[in-house]
Amino acid sequence: MILADPPRAGELLIATSAVTSGIFARSVIYLLDADEQGSLGVILNTPAPMDLAEVLPEWVHLTVPPQTLFQGGPVSPNGAVCLARLHHPSEEPPGWRRVSGPVGLLHLDTPVELVEGAYSDLRIFAGYSGWEPGQLEGEIVRGDWVRARAHEEDLFGSDPQTLWRRVLRRQNGELAMMATMPKEHDGHVN
Repeated sequence: MILADPPRAGELLIATSAVTSGIFARSVIYLLDADEQGSLGVILNTPAPMDLAEVLPEWVHLTVPPQTLFQGGPVSPNGAVCLARLHHPSEEPPGWRRVSGPVGLLHLDTPVELVEGAYSDLRIFAGYSGWEPGQLEGEIVRGDWVRARAHEEDLFGSDPQTLWRRVLRRQNGELAMMATMPKEHDGHVN
């Protein structure tokens, strides 16, 4: 089955109760790229097991609270991805690539002194989540993921642990109800 409206960069993917285990259970993913070559994104609500101060100490003071490293996904877990919101949306500083609106990816080889003042929010992820062409669309059709519009506070909010429930509550009908289900009911509701 082909989706009438394919996934797009800048959207959220919300794991449904059908995803019951592993890194994607109750995850919220921000799509960074989605095209005929596949899709990739970062998990917004899972802190990484390592400390940001240990791996990228020069970047800690630039990140938004909780100033931790996040687990972006299972692909290239030793690599880092930096999501950044421009301070002045009309500017495009060196090392930055737009994803959607004022939000984009910042290359971590960019000198820190060029970054300071150019961005209002930064968050760093270890690894990313990736899908082959057609794979994500198949998972959406199967009911593993629901797509939603991203709000900037979803990407840079100070309480990522409650993000899955908050994003679901904004949705209509059964999706909003899913936010109230305890974890032990995951997998029992379509």
